[in-house]
Amino acid sequence: MADEERSVVNNTQSTENISISQRCRTIFSRRNLGILFLGQMLSLCLCGTGIFSQLLEQDHHIKTPTTQSFLNYVLLLILFMSQLVYRGGFLEVLKERGWKYLVLGLIDVEANYLVVKAYQYTNLTSIQVLDCFSLPTVLVLSLIFLKVRYKLVHYISVVVCLVGIACLVTADYYGSRYYGPGSNQILGDALVLCGSILYGLSNVSQEFLVKTFSRVEFLAMIGLSGSVVSGIQMAVLERHELSSIEWNYDVAFYFLGFAVCLFLLYTLMPIALKISSAMVVNLSLLTADFYTLLLGLLLFKYKFSPLYFAAFSLVITGLVFYNSKSVPTLPPSNRTYLQLEDENSPQETELNVCC
Repeated sequence: MADEERSVVNNTQSTENISISQRCRTIFSRRNLGILFLGQMLSLCLCGTGIFSQLLEQDHHIKTPTTQSFLNYVLLLILFMSQLVYRGGFLEVLKERGWKYLVLGLIDVEANYLVVKAYQYTNLTSIQVLDCFSLPTVLVLSLIFLKVRYKLVHYISVVVCLVGIACLVTADYYGSRYYGPGSNQILGDALVLCGSILYGLSNVSQEFLVKTFSRVEFLAMIGLSGSVVSGIQMAVLERHELSSIEWNYDVAFYFLGFAVCLFLLYTLMPIALKISSAMVVNLSLLTADFYTLLLGLLLFKYKFSPLYFAAFSLVITGLVFYNSKSVPTLPPSNRTYLQLEDENSPQETELNVCC
């Protein structure tokens, strides 16, 4: 009898060990590590845009958010529109979905404009807090339009990431005190809030378009629509600022650096959206504030705080556990099978979207 009890206990322990081992392999699988790495590349690109934008404003008093984004859209248009035209089907895409891409381009341009513009009126602490509002926006829109069904672990992971950002904001506010109230706190906060909502709407739309059609089509059309919208807005709002710029090597380098970082962000983001989701991408971008503060230690004489590392660790932990469980979508009876055109060859992929 005692031998049987020992056998049962040993089998139970063995099963638990196997279960823990399988769970660890799932959490730290090659796919999840790849998503984590790609997310941090996006975060570094976003950090680069913030640094170059701040250098333009701080060193040369240049405030041209639309012009900086315009260069990125032109690069996307040149590189990916040529591929789309070469493959054929551009006129059909323009006829069937051109107006949708125009609306998305308008949303995307204004999201970039509002957040960059907010730096002129409010402080970094407020921006760090309010730009997290893109997370609930993505969550709600994914629930409604993409039919995503989150599990408890996903909600807990989001909370852990937000706690990490709270640590970052706390360290920045009580530690450095570098940022004052801003010239117009209410206006600046309103701009960030509106920009965050538009970012969430843009990212969910991008996820749907990338998974439904192709990455090349999306980047080509967002380059076209973004160039048109930002070009008109630049001519209307920033022509006087552009005419007063005293061009030199530093200014040209900062403009080019901003454009390259934003171009890499836009080029890599569809890949991340295709293999993960808009929520994972937005959670990954939370670490951009951490990288910005680290570079600020060297460039802008920020004060260091150990809470920076605690914040980074919490965000990464939240990301890892978020990816440990798949996100359910529609039940099998409501699934639609769509033909996805991959960058190299067409392949049929099951996409869970509303019929």
